[in-house]
Amino acid sequence: MNAAYTELRVQADTVWQAVAKPQRPLVRVPIATCSLPRGASETLDALKSAVADRGLDVDVGIIGETGLCWLEPLVEVRRPDGSAILYQKVTPENVEQLIEEALAQDGVCADLAFAVAAGDDVDGILRLSDLDFWAMQERRLLARCGVIDPDNIDHYIATGGYSGLASALAMSQEELIKTVQESTLRGRSGSNFPTGTKWEFLRGKEREPKYLICNADEGDPGAWVNRILMESDPHAVIEGMVIAAHATGATYGYIYLRDEYPLAIDRMEKAIEQARERGLLGENVLGSDVTLDLTVWRGAGSYVCGEESGLLASLDDERGMPRIRPPFPADSGVFAQPTNVNNVESYADVTLMLEKGMEFYQSVGTEANSGTKLFSVSGHIQRVGVVELPFGFPLRELYHAADPAPWQERRTLKAVQAGAALAGILPAHIALKLPLEPEAFREQEVIMGGGGIVFIDDSACIVDLNVMFSWFLEDESCGRCTTCHGGTQRMSEIFLRIARGEGRQDDYGKMAILGQTLQWSNCVHGSASPTIMLRSAEHFREEIDEHINNRRCPAQVCRGLVRYEITGESEALPDAAAICPTEAIVQADDAWSIDQARCIKCNACRDIAPDAVQVVDISAEPVPATAT
Repeated sequence: MNAAYTELRVQADTVWQAVAKPQRPLVRVPIATCSLPRGASETLDALKSAVADRGLDVDVGIIGETGLCWLEPLVEVRRPDGSAILYQKVTPENVEQLIEEALAQDGVCADLAFAVAAGDDVDGILRLSDLDFWAMQERRLLARCGVIDPDNIDHYIATGGYSGLASALAMSQEELIKTVQESTLRGRSGSNFPTGTKWEFLRGKEREPKYLICNADEGDPGAWVNRILMESDPHAVIEGMVIAAHATGATYGYIYLRDEYPLAIDRMEKAIEQARERGLLGENVLGSDVTLDLTVWRGAGSYVCGEESGLLASLDDERGMPRIRPPFPADSGVFAQPTNVNNVESYADVTLMLEKGMEFYQSVGTEANSGTKLFSVSGHIQRVGVVELPFGFPLRELYHAADPAPWQERRTLKAVQAGAALAGILPAHIALKLPLEPEAFREQEVIMGGGGIVFIDDSACIVDLNVMFSWFLEDESCGRCTTCHGGTQRMSEIFLRIARGEGRQDDYGKMAILGQTLQWSNCVHGSASPTIMLRSAEHFREEIDEHINNRRCPAQVCRGLVRYEITGESEALPDAAAICPTEAIVQADDAWSIDQARCIKCNACRDIAPDAVQVVDISAEPVPATAT
């Protein structure tokens, strides 16, 4: 083992003992973008204050995201005997109860307890390993997420971090690249291009300097798998980039991170500085002849910069507009120098591969796709979060773990969208038969994408979804090529008309023509833009026909085809009137009504007074409300 690394590991192990074998109770709160909007920072402050006010012999710290986003704010209480309990939805208001029952009395706060994470069983509390959402996972890239303090490099090193780099430094460039090639690792952003082949392209270039780019411009709606790694295990990404530098001869790198991820930016910058201080970045990494330094580059949030040549243009201080290729990045990338671009998860996978070995890495997955993939799950489900699953895992099992309610209590699952705006949409009866593997999705003429999966039930409208996505794709088009810019505009116009009740049967022909024409766009943003439109027209034609032929939205979502009526009594109506942004809810002679000229159909009143406000088809007579 590398002598410089061994020295770092000894120091880190000493620091880690305070967590692995605490001498007194240790309370930790996941601080991440999923938990902060739920008040995790306020919970952390309240815990610190309560412990200090009581003079308790207790340590309070932070960890990264666990992936159990629906339970935030979470709190872990770990004891010297090795036991640990996770508490859910801990707010400043119930911190005192947690402190009193779980710490002051050295017991368990049963009202807030969610799961036993370590140690002996506790009556009435399930073990985390028995939770189906957790048990189905193969947590490898996520192994440290929710376990270590992401701001503490010693926590990373003590749990095996940078041992993969130490192993890689003992290998030649050829051996290292061959290892990555044989792993079947391919791009995790949706492109699925072999990572080892990319590295070989760059290694073969003689011009210097060579650059490495980490594409962290995660802009897909419903996807946040890159964010969880950067916020919860940032050194895994850095280590993968240093390994890539050794393999390719690159000496400088950029982590291109969109500015909407402020916490990820902060943690990546801290991690880079810590790695420099420990000799893991800079000249002669760990005493070797490898040199690499990194910089976090803040992107302005342009979706098209997720395409690698658009990202490179932005790095060159140009407009984020994809470039026509060739030349390819390995020949002329950032600053017209040889460049390699991989995404966050790809670099982290290399770290895992070198740390654990090829046999471990290939022990799960399929013949075509070894290893695991991160997925964020959201939409009409109970459990919103992030999971790590082996390739080939059944999508149906993921759905049932994410939404465990009995089928009698669920609305009907209508569709599944994997891979966000450019990836397409499938009806549930097809999607739930698929394994989570790129090839299975391509057979359905969609893509699995970068890991965002959105489950959609029958309360949503396919036309309305196409209005949203076609607008998004039009708005995010860089405007470089008329094909994409004009084509996405036409898509948006078609679905807006249909949603207003002005659709025509010949719109299907226009969709087909647009789908063909957009294939001539300069980049994948344009060529993939019609995917969701075409799959919707193929699989959901009956629903679209209802809009076109009968001027009716079956889900009663499209605003041009419905109206809001007050059809019952409710004590909440004054509150509904108070929050109406256009003052459309009016009272006369003790009777409430909605001024249709003012109503913008925002649904706020229905959220407040669901028993009194009803959505009706625009040509239908109001239906009296029924008690629920």
